[in-house]
Amino acid sequence: MERRQFLHIGAGTAGALFIPVFGNAIAAEDLLNPMAASAKKALADTAMNAATQAGASYCDVRIGRYLNQFVITRDLNVESINNTESSGVGVRVIAGGAYGFASTNDMTVDGVAGAARQAVAIAKANARLQTEPVRLAPVKGVGEVAWATPLQKDWRTIPVKEKADMLIAANKAGLDAGANFMTASLFQINQQKYFASTDGSYIDQDIHRLWAPINATAVDKKSGKFRSRGGLGAPASMGYEYFDARAENKVRAAGGVTSLYKNSYDIIEDARMAGKQAREKLSAKSVEPGKYDLVLSPEHLFLTIHENVGHPTELDRVLGYEANYAGTSFAGLDKWETKKFKYGAERVNFVADRTTPGSLGLIGYDDEGVAAKKWDIIRNGVLVNYQATRDQAHIIGEKESHGCSYADSWNTVQFQRMPNVSLEPGKGRLTPDEMVADVKKGIYILGRGSYSIDQQRYNFQFGGTLYYEIKNGKITGPLEDVAYQANTQEFWNACTAICDERDWRMGGSFFDGKGQPSQVSAVSHGSSTTRFNGINVINTARKIG
Repeated sequence: MERRQFLHIGAGTAGALFIPVFGNAIAAEDLLNPMAASAKKALADTAMNAATQAGASYCDVRIGRYLNQFVITRDLNVESINNTESSGVGVRVIAGGAYGFASTNDMTVDGVAGAARQAVAIAKANARLQTEPVRLAPVKGVGEVAWATPLQKDWRTIPVKEKADMLIAANKAGLDAGANFMTASLFQINQQKYFASTDGSYIDQDIHRLWAPINATAVDKKSGKFRSRGGLGAPASMGYEYFDARAENKVRAAGGVTSLYKNSYDIIEDARMAGKQAREKLSAKSVEPGKYDLVLSPEHLFLTIHENVGHPTELDRVLGYEANYAGTSFAGLDKWETKKFKYGAERVNFVADRTTPGSLGLIGYDDEGVAAKKWDIIRNGVLVNYQATRDQAHIIGEKESHGCSYADSWNTVQFQRMPNVSLEPGKGRLTPDEMVADVKKGIYILGRGSYSIDQQRYNFQFGGTLYYEIKNGKITGPLEDVAYQANTQEFWNACTAICDERDWRMGGSFFDGKGQPSQVSAVSHGSSTTRFNGINVINTARKIG
C-alpha cells in the first residue's frame, strides 16, 4: 500500500509546514535505480493499444517514478530522514468526446491494459452527461526524445550524513549568533516522468528540484516576546552544486543590511545572519501606520507575484472551473477582451515561461507533451493573455496550448498549473541603493511572511521577514509589525520603478497547492527590486479596544 500523507514540521521552515510525502519508504541507496526507457515505451504502447481498441479517440500515458528525500533538523539534532518512492502508470483518454482517467501501480502488461480499458469505460460514462465535447489544441508528435534538468551534482549520490552535517552546521551558526531555536531542512525531489500519446510522442524526462529552508527564533525570556527570521535562499531546479556558495553569486542588499543569493546558496552564512537578525528584531521599532513608498526585494516580491498575478491569470480560475485555495479570479475574460485593461503601470511586464535556467518550472515538455515555451501575460501594464492547457486554448482564441498541464503523481490526473510568472527588469540602469536614495518616506522589505487574499485574488495583505525604515534616501534602522494592504490593480499601477537586470533573481513556491483532491507543484517567480508608491501599511501588533 502506498503512503500519501503529510509530514508535519513544527515551528520552523517558514512557520509550521505540512509537507506532502508520497510513496513508500525505501533505503537511500535504492534511489539510483531508473526504469529503462525501452520498458516504459513497451508499457505505454500496451496502454494506448488497449485504449484505442476499447473505443478511445485519444490516449496519453504517464509512467512515473517519484523520489523524495527529506532531511529535517532542529538545533543540533536530526529530527527525521525520509526516503520515499512512488511508481505507477496513469492513463487519460477521450472517448465519446469526454475524458476518462485511471491509474495503476501494477506495472505489467495486464495491469496497464486493464487501467486503459477502465479509463475508456469512465470516459464513456462521462460522455452521457457531457454537454460539449473536449477540444484539444493540436500537438505534433515529437517521436522519442529525452530531457533532463541540467545539473553538476546529483543529490542522490551525496551521502545523507553530509547533508545532515550541513544542516546542523547551519543551525549551530544561527544559535551562536543569537537564536534560541533553529531549524534547517532539505527537501530533494526527483521526478522520472515518461509521457506517450497517440499523437506520436514518447518523452522521457528526469526532473530535479531542491530547497533548504531555515528558520531562526530569538526569545526575550523576561517578556516572553519572540521573533523569527526565515531563510533568504530560494528553491531551485538544479543539482547539489547549489550549496557550493560561490562568492560571485552573493548579492549585497540595499544599504548592506544583509547578504542575498543568486544561483547558489551559502546556507551557513544565511543561518548566521538569521540568528543575529532574529535577535535584533526583538528590539526593532514598531511601525507607525500610514502611507509609505515600498521597496520590495525579489526575495519578498515573488510571493506577491504568485498570489495576485500568477493565480488570477490561471484560465481555469478565470472561467470559474477552479476555486480551491483562495477562489477564482477578478481578471475575467471581459477585462481581457477589451485589450486595454490596466492591470498595472506601463513599466509592468509579466512573462510566463517554463524555460528559465534554475527555475522550479523548468521542464522540457508538460504533461500533455507540449514543449516548454514563453509568452506574455501582461505587456506595458495591459492584461494580454492567460495560462492555458490543450483543452482550454480555443476558449481564448489560441491555436496551441501554453504547456501548462501538470500532475503531481502518476495516480493523479493532469490539469492546468502555473508556469513561472516573472516581472521583467527595468530598462534603465538602476540599483537598489539608487532606488532607496530617491525615497523620502518608505520601507524596504525582504523575505516572505504571512499573507491574506480574498476569493477573487483582488484585495490582499502581505508581510515579510525583514523590514527597514527609509527616511530621506537612507535606511535608518529595522522595523517590526509591518504589513501592507491594497488591491491588485491599485498595487501594480502604483509601481514607479524597477531595478535593472543585474538585480534580477527568483524566489519560489516549492509546495504550491491547488485542486481537490489537492495536488502540489513547484513554481518560481523572478523580479528585480521594485518600488511602489503610496501603499497603505498597518501595524500588525495593535489591537482594537
